[in-house]
Amino acid sequence: MNEKFDAPRGRTWVGVVLMMTLFAGCGERSADLVVVGGPVWTGDSATPWAEGLSATDGVIDFVGSEELARDRIGPSTRVIELDGRFAMPGFLDTHTHFMDGAFRLTAVDLRDADSPEELARRLAEYAEDLDHGEWIIGGDWDHERWGGQLPDRSWIDAVTPDNPVFVTRLDWHMALANSRALELAGIPEDVASPAGGEVVRDASGRLTGVFKDEAMPLIGAHIPEPTEAQRDSALRAAMRYASSLGLTGVTDMGSWADLETYERARRSGELTLRVYAFVPLSTVDSLARRVQAAGRGDAWLRIGGLKGFVDGSLGSGTALFDEPYSDEPGNSGLFVSPMDELKAQAMRADGAGLQVAIHAIGDRANRLLLDMYQEVEDAGGVRDRRYRVEHAQHLRPEDIDRFARLGVVASMQPYHAIDDGRWAERRIGVDRARTTYAFRSLLDAGAVVTFGSDWTVAPLDPLLGLYAAVTRRTLDGAHPDGWIPEQKIGVESALKAYTVDAAWAGFMEGCSGSLTPGRCADLVVLDRNPFDVDPEALSDLHVDLTVVGGQVVYSGE
Repeated sequence: MNEKFDAPRGRTWVGVVLMMTLFAGCGERSADLVVVGGPVWTGDSATPWAEGLSATDGVIDFVGSEELARDRIGPSTRVIELDGRFAMPGFLDTHTHFMDGAFRLTAVDLRDADSPEELARRLAEYAEDLDHGEWIIGGDWDHERWGGQLPDRSWIDAVTPDNPVFVTRLDWHMALANSRALELAGIPEDVASPAGGEVVRDASGRLTGVFKDEAMPLIGAHIPEPTEAQRDSALRAAMRYASSLGLTGVTDMGSWADLETYERARRSGELTLRVYAFVPLSTVDSLARRVQAAGRGDAWLRIGGLKGFVDGSLGSGTALFDEPYSDEPGNSGLFVSPMDELKAQAMRADGAGLQVAIHAIGDRANRLLLDMYQEVEDAGGVRDRRYRVEHAQHLRPEDIDRFARLGVVASMQPYHAIDDGRWAERRIGVDRARTTYAFRSLLDAGAVVTFGSDWTVAPLDPLLGLYAAVTRRTLDGAHPDGWIPEQKIGVESALKAYTVDAAWAGFMEGCSGSLTPGRCADLVVLDRNPFDVDPEALSDLHVDLTVVGGQVVYSGE
């Protein structure tokens, strides 16, 4: 599966090496791009620092001294003078819901609503500009901001009488519907909770409008799908936003409709960041046929990944634990998907050489998923699978070493640690919290750890993730020395999780992740050196330039 990608414009990797050799020998051709005048962190452990680099036809052809980099400047060379600023490989986000995030850019924003009244006020204000009957979606509310009480449709019915509402919690594992949405979806009062989900009722048995995990499609299936034109427009906006944050590539845990959107952009030459598009694990057979017929794509758009779920989320009380929740003794979470079903799908994926990434939050979910990956390897033999646990949030201490032994990637989102850290101990107690987002323990064990955002569950900005991993200071300011400070990591480890290790986790190391001759010229310029600032200032860094394939796709200078 670890196939080499074609270089941009059809150049083969052998041709790239030949071009580099000829260029170094005679100097007849100047570079298209030269970066000089400040520290360059390459991400390459052999030569982590440089003074300059150059690129031709979208491929890096020199990394080294400033003097030699300047020698490659010609009449048509674009020169990026750092003036003491900091250059590094472009950030790679290994876990997004990118098209969902694209539509969230114009949806109602409830993320920081801190009371039921504020929730209702924002929905009322948003509804004022909508047509009669137009759905209100998005939201990203967080009930922990108003004390932990789940919302109720009675809070919002009066202010949204003409518009169906289905707004999700920020973790996307539960959503609130108003009465109009229940009516349009034909939900009866006696509706049963489906396997892997819950329809929430109050003490009297009345539907509150909250639907968890696999119950959410009862409403979601009735929301009109966006048109192709709407999808294409949303993608363009999201790519501009991502570029402004220094992202040069994302892994999208999306749908087949999302993949079709990326394919249209690829055909029209509109992709300005690299995408590794995952589709649901339940569609493994369709993806296997697709890959067999058409391959895994190229350096701009790659396919071959499958995403599944073991459990839900901590905030929704659906993450699966060995022991009950500390604040909810009768609840230990739930299976979103049965393990025997996941195993059968993973076995078929393994037979087709596809990459598997499965969501696991609770300690029981993580243990069972690692067991399953071991069974798949035992059945299929040793090979370069790079299987992934998405989130790997709450681990039993005895399971941490297993990530390295099994070669399983811990695909993690550091912002969640400083967000959930505000209230997680109330849910699971101090002891279980000690190995929550255990960055340091996993790295010390030799595991590959990669970072992402889980956008739109958390902000897309990788600098916020960098800050979170290094400081672990919770959003409420309650842990100035870091929540579970023994799990903090250094700047270089965090940057590697966003670059070189992120590329490896997506079989993209032939193009992305480091500033190395022969790799794609994907880089970002920051206003300051993150190695030199106080950790508390990491989130205040700014992206000045983003370059993908040798082309400047964002300039904030």
